[in-house]
Amino acid sequence: MKILCIGRNYIDHAKELNNPVPEEPVFFMKGSNSLLRSGKPFFYPEFSKDIHYEAELVLRIGRLGKYIEPEFALEYVDAITLGIDFTARDRQAIAKKKGLPWEIAKAFDHSAPVGDFISPGDLSRNIHFQLLKNGVSVQEGYSRDMIFSIPALISYLSRFNTLKDGDLIFTGTPAGVGPVKTGDQLEGWLEGEKLLDIRIK
Repeated sequence: MKILCIGRNYIDHAKELNNPVPEEPVFFMKGSNSLLRSGKPFFYPEFSKDIHYEAELVLRIGRLGKYIEPEFALEYVDAITLGIDFTARDRQAIAKKKGLPWEIAKAFDHSAPVGDFISPGDLSRNIHFQLLKNGVSVQEGYSRDMIFSIPALISYLSRFNTLKDGDLIFTGTPAGVGPVKTGDQLEGWLEGEKLLDIRIK
């Protein structure tokens, strides 16, 4: 199982971090060590003082695929949920400044919490998701606002990586990312259903 993550897939998020809007999908990977199931605590790592949440719609791949055409891409998704791409923003800033890869800031242990998976339904609909921090809404997104659509992402990623049963795709985060601290509670909602609950310890 691998975790493929898309960066800068919402214009407002790219702008809030002063990043250029990409002309093609930007992706990076997290390992299975990054996975954290809903209900399990996230322990603030000692190597960073600036961990940020980034809520994202997550797709689960249900069948083997390579060079998938966009018109068939949705057939490869067997479930969806909400996930968080935890980012060590201070470590990321250092890596960017030096022109180094981001993995140190993105692919650490338990940096990819995911909620309970549900049936994808009609993935061509405008999917709504929301993240609450301590009961207050901090992020809200709609799939229609993605720069690169779900079929486009699946097709693009399958050019470089064979997609396999159980692989996860984090589809990018909307505006509103921010820091977490010990004691915070994060709750993720998808289409009005609570799927993710994480305590920061």
